[in-house]
Amino acid sequence: MRRFVAERTKHLIKRNFLSSSNNHSFLASQSSFFSSSSSSSTIVDPSSMDSSSGVTLQTINPKVLKCEYAVRGAIVTQAEKLNEQLKKEPGTLPFDEILFCNIGNPQSLGQQPITFFREVLALCDHPTILDKSETQGLFSADSIERAWQILDQIPGRATGAYSHSQGIKGLRDTIAAGIEARDGFPANPNDIFLTDGASPGVHMMMQLLLRSEQDGILCPIPQYPLYSASIALHGGTLVPYYLDEATGWGLEISNLKSQLETARSKGVTVRALVVINPGNPTGQVLAEENQKQIVEFCKKEGLVLLADEVYQENVYAPDKEFHSFKKIARSMGHEEKDISLVSFQSVSKGYYGECGKRGGYMEVTGFSADVREQIYKVASVNLCSNITGQILASLVMSPPKVGDESYVAYSAEKEGILSSLARRAKTLEDAFNSLEGVTCNKAEGAMYLFPCLQLPEKAIKAAEAEHTAADAYYARRLLEETGIVVVPGSGFGQVPGTWHIRCTILPQEDKIPAIVERLTVFHKKFMDEYRD
Repeated sequence: MRRFVAERTKHLIKRNFLSSSNNHSFLASQSSFFSSSSSSSTIVDPSSMDSSSGVTLQTINPKVLKCEYAVRGAIVTQAEKLNEQLKKEPGTLPFDEILFCNIGNPQSLGQQPITFFREVLALCDHPTILDKSETQGLFSADSIERAWQILDQIPGRATGAYSHSQGIKGLRDTIAAGIEARDGFPANPNDIFLTDGASPGVHMMMQLLLRSEQDGILCPIPQYPLYSASIALHGGTLVPYYLDEATGWGLEISNLKSQLETARSKGVTVRALVVINPGNPTGQVLAEENQKQIVEFCKKEGLVLLADEVYQENVYAPDKEFHSFKKIARSMGHEEKDISLVSFQSVSKGYYGECGKRGGYMEVTGFSADVREQIYKVASVNLCSNITGQILASLVMSPPKVGDESYVAYSAEKEGILSSLARRAKTLEDAFNSLEGVTCNKAEGAMYLFPCLQLPEKAIKAAEAEHTAADAYYARRLLEETGIVVVPGSGFGQVPGTWHIRCTILPQEDKIPAIVERLTVFHKKFMDEYRD
């Protein structure tokens, strides 16, 4: 099967948008890339136009129509409807619950928040209880002390007030100190922009870099669809580079060079390179030597390096270790001015899983002072990120230390979550690899598996008859017959002619056996039904 993937990759990798007669045709020519339910492009139904309104599908921004986000696409919409049916009419479906494996949303699936983080947040949001005697018995001494420290940094000690547009200075100081402790190299709090999760930071950089369709962003395929969506919304061109599935989703510099040269020959000015490490949806952790090659490539070609590092705590392979791209660049002797680098971090992932708190930051280095002013201006338009998320981002980068009252409990909670995720990843990885015609690379990190499906020709034809991608057809059938929700690989991008699904490892451990059993039974039935 791995040989099949490798051969298909070599044969089909040339069929990307850059080799077509129109260098901006990638989004149109691979419409299944951005759709979890259909391989056809968006079609405006004339009957949907309301003559009494000036707003129709034909008059809204076409960039919005082009934008897709498969993680919450048609499969998930159908799953939510089935979930409502189960609540209203129990027993009417062939399963008793929906098992959501579509999105990296840990707490929605039962993961408990870190106690220390939540204690500090509660005290900061309701500071009047800090002086009450009962508080000493309900909260740890270090959470109380940390809350006082944070409140002293907030103007008016009010978490409901606006902050500086980059974020509260004291919290940026804490985050910079955390980055320095992680990397062993200095970090400047003035380089930190606190954001509502990593996504707004990505959008800000796309706004900064993309002037028209003539500007492109090198983006991994498969990729997290935030990037394809934000590139579409901001009017740029996605320049794909294909990760090598046969080598565990490796990043080949030769492929980067080829895609860059072809893009430039077609008149596209490539502005930046996106690297997701650990990978989403692929789960690989880049080797240090590979990262050095990437840094050198960006420096030589004058590209901004956009480093998505939100899964830096999620490393499960014993022979792999996370290194930030900033650490790699500095360890190579590169000074800040040598390479423009933006590193994204989020409180939504890791072991914390605080998706709803919308906290995160980007560290921006290697930009001139006048460009930095423009980044600050874009941040100022949104006034500031939410204060709770800012506080949480500082806590993530400065958790309890040895000797603190909360340290033992904090360490146990962290280790319990990460070790459980590693076990779940291995169980699901083994399950996929046991299925006929399915291969799944090892989950070295992040929260996902991205197995490759070698589907029977009859199944592919059945999908075509319904005007949908074959992996979307498989995912829909899987949902309807088992209640398991996954995302088709066509929503993330893949080598044409190959099919995948993305499955999270986040359902609680006691749910994993049910997922494995349902998946195994369904897959055999599906393959028998469509066997050539």
